[in-house]
Amino acid sequence: MQVKGPDPEFIQNTFSSIASNYDQANEAITMGMVGSWRKALIESANAKPGMSVLDCATGTGDLAIEFAKVVGPNGKVIGSDFCKEMLACAPEKAKKLNLEIQFEWADATDLPYEDNTFDIVSIGYGIRNVSDPVKALSEMARALKPGGKLVVLETGDTRNPVLQPMINLYFKWIVPRIGGWIGGNRKAYEYLNQSSGKFPSRKDFLKLMEATALLEDLSYKSLMGGASFIYSAKKPLQA
Repeated sequence: MQVKGPDPEFIQNTFSSIASNYDQANEAITMGMVGSWRKALIESANAKPGMSVLDCATGTGDLAIEFAKVVGPNGKVIGSDFCKEMLACAPEKAKKLNLEIQFEWADATDLPYEDNTFDIVSIGYGIRNVSDPVKALSEMARALKPGGKLVVLETGDTRNPVLQPMINLYFKWIVPRIGGWIGGNRKAYEYLNQSSGKFPSRKDFLKLMEATALLEDLSYKSLMGGASFIYSAKKPLQA
């Protein structure tokens, strides 16, 4: 299954334009729930002290920071992103919390890490923004140790007959206004809404993970009736 993602230059320009106020806009748009969703992702990853973690499309570093709190000083966390302006916000946030996190530029479709390196590889609200989602998932799976876990947090489509009209209205009309007001670029948040509606979710996303031919035990969990999803998979112990 192939899904063509957006142009990389467009994504870099879009996120660089909203980097300075991204955190504030994200909190407002999700009504503060994004933090609990990140923690739910980490729980799904079964993160433990001492583990090694790669967080792709880390943005301003929030998910990497939450992982670092769990894996502790004996663990290792790398947060990578290919938008330098977003990534520039991350180190200071980690420093204020006395967390050792390695932040570095990297393209999720061509990761500069050796095979079988990490216990956990994650990506939060980033997979729909890469040019080739299957290639990115394949790269993440390649970097996993045998038995390691790949976890994805992503928006989806709400099918609950009560919630669907309200959530669709909120994301179509309210989110771009909030994003424009706080983030300073309404068109960027219009894109984020549009991309969410077009991107595969539920079993269709699991087909993307399956297409890597590197993962097993594929599953997903719905958050807030389908406003977001947690997807997880494991790298087989033996190829």
